[in-house]
Amino acid sequence: MKYPGEELDNFDRATIWRKYIYFEIKKFIKGNILEVGAGIGSFTKNYIDKAEKITLSEIDLNNYEIISKKFKNNKIKITNKVTEKLNDTYNTIMYLNVLEHIKNDKDEIIKAIKKLKTNGHLVVLVPAHNRLFSKFDKAVGHFRRYEKNFFINLNLKDCKIEKLIYLDALGYLLYYLNKIFFKEEVYPSKIKILIWDKIFTPITFFLDKILLNKLGKNILYIVKKL
Repeated sequence: MKYPGEELDNFDRATIWRKYIYFEIKKFIKGNILEVGAGIGSFTKNYIDKAEKITLSEIDLNNYEIISKKFKNNKIKITNKVTEKLNDTYNTIMYLNVLEHIKNDKDEIIKAIKKLKTNGHLVVLVPAHNRLFSKFDKAVGHFRRYEKNFFINLNLKDCKIEKLIYLDALGYLLYYLNKIFFKEEVYPSKIKILIWDKIFTPITFFLDKILLNKLGKNILYIVKKL
C-alpha cells in the first residue's frame, strides 16, 4: 500500500476525522492490539495510552522506517510482516482504510479472525460505494470500494457483527460533487482536506446521528469472535 507524494502527510492533518473514528471504535480497543497497515502512525496516536501492547504492521518500507523512528515505546512493536505471519494473538485487530488495498480481501479477513483471541474484535474502516470510485481511488491503489452486503455475506463462523454502519454523510455528498466537477483532479489538495476536516467533519458527526448512519462515504464494520 503506497500513497504517492505527500498524501499521507496531508491526511495526517485530518485530526478531527480521526477523533470521530476513535469515538466510534474506542470501546472495542483494548488489551493486545494489532494495527494492520499503520501507515505513518496517524491513527495510532489516538489510542496509544489506552493499549497494553501494540503491534504496528506496515509493509511499505518508507512508512515502516517512519513509524520505527516515531514510536520509541517499549509496548509498541513495529513489523513489516503480513498478518498470517505474525505469531501472536490479539484482543483487537484494526484495518483502517487498508482492506481496499488488499486484492484478496475475504481471505485477509479470515486470516485476521484466526489471529483474534476469543471475545476479541476485528475493526474495519473502508471507503463505501463503488459508484464513488474515482481517479484518486485508482491512483492510491484501491481495488474497490465497498457495500454493506459484502460484510453481511461473509458469514464468518463463530463471529457476531457488533457494528455495521455508514460514516460521513456530508462527505458522501462532497465526494460525489468533487467527482462530477473536478473530474481531472487525482489527489485532493491540502486546503480541501483541511476544510473537510475542520469545517464539515464536525457537522457530519451530528448529521450521521440524525440519519442513523444510513448514508456515508465510509463503512465501519466491527465483528466479535465468539
